[in-house]
Formats: sequence, C-alpha cells, structure tokens
Amino acid sequence: MSAIDVRGLRVVRGGAVALRDVDASIESARVTGLLGPSGSGKSTLMRAIVGVQVVAGGDVDVLGSPAGSPELRSRVAYITQAPSVYGDLTVRENLRYFARILGVSKALVDATLTTVGLESEANRVVNRLSGGQRARASLATALLGEPDVLVLDEPTVGLDPVLRRDLWDTFHRLADGGAALLVSSHVMDEADRCDELLLLREGRLLAAGTPGELLARTGADDLDSAFLRLVEGTQ
Repeated sequence: MSAIDVRGLRVVRGGAVALRDVDASIESARVTGLLGPSGSGKSTLMRAIVGVQVVAGGDVDVLGSPAGSPELRSRVAYITQAPSVYGDLTVRENLRYFARILGVSKALVDATLTTVGLESEANRVVNRLSGGQRARASLATALLGEPDVLVLDEPTVGLDPVLRRDLWDTFHRLADGGAALLVSSHVMDEADRCDELLLLREGRLLAAGTPGELLARTGADDLDSAFLRLVEGTQ
C-alpha cells in the first residue's frame, strides 16, 4: 500500500486554480522528488498532504487515513522552507524542548543529533549557525517523533553543494529505514538524487516515475531536457 495516495485533488487559492485534478502515489522506503518551477503548486500539494490546505475536490489519504486526521499527528512530519527552531536556544535545547512536547526520551535527542550530523554544534545557539546547519536543526526536530512520513518543502534551497549532498544522504538513510519522504525542489539537478519523481507545472502533474523511466519515455539525455520535452508536449 502506498504511504500517500492523492486522487483527483483540486485546490483553488485566491480565486485561481492551484492544483488541477492531481493523482499521485508516494511509497514508503523511497525518496520521492516533487519538482517544478516556482508557482507550479508544489507547496500547495504538500500542504494538502499534511492536512493544512483547504481543498476544492478530491481525496488525500496518508497511511490509510484522510490527510490531517488526529491519528497522523505523531506519524507525519512537515518541514517548511523557514527554519522551525527557536533562534535564541541552542540546538540541544531546541531538541529537548520538542522532545518534551512529543513525549519521547532524552536519549533520542543525542541519536537525532548524530543522524543529522550536528553533534559538534549541539551547544551552539541556533542564530549563530549557518543556513545549512539551521536546516539540519529543523530536520532534527521533525525526526524526534520517528515519523513514518516526512514532507520537506525545498529543504536544500540556498545551501552549498556539500551541505546539499549531506542532506540528501540523510534523506536516503531515513528511506532505508522505511520512511516515506516527499522532497520538493525547483532545481532539476537534484532529480537524479530521487528514487521516484513527480513533475508539476501550472498545477498539473506532467509525469511520474523513476528518473530512468522518465528518460526512457522522453528519449532525453538528462532530466532537465526530459522535463522540457514534457512541458513542450513532445512526449
């Protein structure tokens, strides 16, 4: 069974159609990339999946329950583009605070710091961290509850290549542990890092499949060219 099932999803925002009858499935133990230019509907789709977006039609089921159901609160983590940590606290203080809210053990704080590679920065105030370190601190707070589904809205935007690589390595380790990850990006060179791809444009799902399948379908040499062919309707 898919971790996330989206069927006929239609969303209207500000009088304009943001998503047009989108159908998609996201599997567990996989990193699914949600790619498309700014304004294509990526964030809207993610908000619908975590249950914070009013929808005009269609259904979204997550782990067998309607999106936003109370029983999903401890099983689904959502990381927005803005850091979701307190700037005047240290990384460890942030994690201990969220651990108390979630009712998880303090031992998990240290394990999570290791997962995101912030052990050496644990006692630094968040406001003094780099952008990439703050992104990893936000990811750490989401991981404390050991969620089955992680929805990450452009988590690597503005990061240098080394930090982007490290975050993607972390995403794949989490998927190897059985989690379903949906990671949005408008940078096509990140598509190769995904197990599956969903390509959005102007609120429509242009294509879904593995990187290899999309290359074969379009006859393109790279995913950037494949996306352009799909946009132009040549495939």
